[in-house]
Amino acid sequence: MKQSTLSEVKSAVTPRATLLVIGVVALQLLFVVSYVGALHEPKLRDVAFGVVAPQASVEQTMQRLDELPGSPLDPRALPDEETARRQIGNRDIDGALVVRPDGTTDTLLVASGGGRTLSLALDSLTGDVLEAQGRTARMVDVAPASPRDFNGLSSFYLVVGLCVGAYLCASILAISAGARPANPARAATRLGTMVLVALAGGLGGAVIVGPVLGALPGSVWALWGMGALLIFAVGAATLAFQGLFGVIGIGLAILLIVIAGNPSAGGAFPAPMLPPFWEAIGPALPPGAGTWAARSISYFHGNAMASSLLVLSAWAVAGVVITMLAAVLRQRRAADAGSSAAEAGATEPPA
Repeated sequence: MKQSTLSEVKSAVTPRATLLVIGVVALQLLFVVSYVGALHEPKLRDVAFGVVAPQASVEQTMQRLDELPGSPLDPRALPDEETARRQIGNRDIDGALVVRPDGTTDTLLVASGGGRTLSLALDSLTGDVLEAQGRTARMVDVAPASPRDFNGLSSFYLVVGLCVGAYLCASILAISAGARPANPARAATRLGTMVLVALAGGLGGAVIVGPVLGALPGSVWALWGMGALLIFAVGAATLAFQGLFGVIGIGLAILLIVIAGNPSAGGAFPAPMLPPFWEAIGPALPPGAGTWAARSISYFHGNAMASSLLVLSAWAVAGVVITMLAAVLRQRRAADAGSSAAEAGATEPPA
């Protein structure tokens, strides 16, 4: 009886299942560490910040801002307000203070389309600095978020939805007939299917956030292209992980895209408000690159998108190359194993 019960337990929880469960628990804890670690205490750090002031006071103003505790700002002198507005529109800086020497009310230029929380944090910080000098600031939003885009989060939610769909579709394609691609033809077919998924998902996402909900004011065509590239990049990367590591590859895709990528994407808190580690990895991962590109399309006339599109393209190309190489190597190993077995059988003496 005891032997029978032990056998039932062993058959119900196999060693492979045990390892997978341990892996899931590890991912669960990493999820908590990553999200709480990135988002529990947002602080401004080295925010690119312009200063427009008379020559006599610009150095003093910059020094005062540069010496704030915790180094929240990285101030740089600009010649005039027009330059400050242009650099904000180009996403070279996140805000600017225009000192008005003929009065006591200065102008704070911000861009809530790049993240409303960052704009509010800059307003609060500069307000405290100016208050100590008996001055105030009037906030002017030069790239305002849409009234239907609460806190500028719609770009992030769009990207998260597209990423989730991408790695789920890729996972289904890979595990429906085995966790590893059996041959290059099957791998190429899965990649081709991801192209169709990317085109359909990218168009659907762009239409939903644009014409249907009116959440993002950017070009539907541009959002479609960005979304399709994002979906394919994540899907191809997921197929690559699965081609190399089997079902464990799904966990690795979740680790990079969801656990590391989402909290570092600059969604809830833009990059300058994240801890250094998450701020550093965010732009190199698909959610961060996608969020930046979606905001650029929606609020900054498509400016400063080149690096983000290069990141997504790199993920897509690497995913395709690794997926196909894994399939080719697997096929060669299978062929070599078959040849070895045939040779062994041919050399055995007859019974």
